[in-house]
Amino acid sequence: MQTQLAARIVDLREKVNMSQSELAKRLGIDKSSMNKIEKSTRKVSSEELDKIASIFDVSTDYLLGRSTPDRKHIEQEADLDKAIDESRSFDGKPISDHDREVVKKILRGYFN
Repeated sequence: MQTQLAARIVDLREKVNMSQSELAKRLGIDKSSMNKIEKSTRKVSSEELDKIASIFDVSTDYLLGRSTPDRKHIEQEADLDKAIDESRSFDGKPISDHDREVVKKILRGYFN
């Protein structure tokens, strides 16, 4: 169960382009503790689990492998992708792939 929890934390963190250090800071732990959590060599407290779920807008059940991502989260990702796909830069051209990723990172950070 710890391994699945660690994998889901890493997956969620990487999806929003968040560094391990940034997640550790938001959790109020040091980077080495975060590294151990992601390697399944340190257990996650119930308080930390709750904070992680809040940061990534998922349920603790999802983190623990008891459910799939909630529908709201999937729909928000699809809406975000669609909005960015329909966006144009100031000069009317499509947004570059690099800029698209930057915008996604900013918006995910804002919504999380």
